[in-house]
Amino acid sequence: MIKIVSICGSLRRNSFNKKLLEAIEQESKGKWDMTLAAIDNLPLFNEDLEMGGDPEEVTVFKKKLADADAILIVTPEYNSGIPGGLKNALDWASRPVKSSAFSNRPVAIAGATPGSAGTALSQMQLRQILVAMNANVLSGPKVLVGEVHKKLEADTKQINDLRTLDHLQSFIHSFTDFVEMYKKAE
Repeated sequence: MIKIVSICGSLRRNSFNKKLLEAIEQESKGKWDMTLAAIDNLPLFNEDLEMGGDPEEVTVFKKKLADADAILIVTPEYNSGIPGGLKNALDWASRPVKSSAFSNRPVAIAGATPGSAGTALSQMQLRQILVAMNANVLSGPKVLVGEVHKKLEADTKQINDLRTLDHLQSFIHSFTDFVEMYKKAE
């Protein structure tokens, strides 16, 4: 089983992206062992803090990333980009550069939004950041869940749109193959 650490870029308790992450976790049962690396308790990145050694929350966050075979980032789109909390987490994870938690690691991106275009712009920005961090980002299939509010079951608020769930299966299969390729190269 592949160990995946996930990062949810939304800090909102009942966010659409947390629902997407739950759907991915459900659809990947038997293939992935998923663990969440929370970002809501990370201090704002500041080199002055870093000079004294990483704060405990940052150390725990980086260890979760390092212990996994791969990383999955689920992000909303705010003002055509990624949320500040996610950027902050990536800044912490990228340090020190020579031992970045993302360097040479397989990473996948997904996102959900009520907008019709999905999270295309935030994912494009996130890909740019991850390339700068020397991460190996899965090129496709992309998971850009638009109009997510229309794809939720009324009572449970879980994603129940069959087309979306089928697409998640394709995504999970592709990322599994991508990660296995890296594991064989080790």
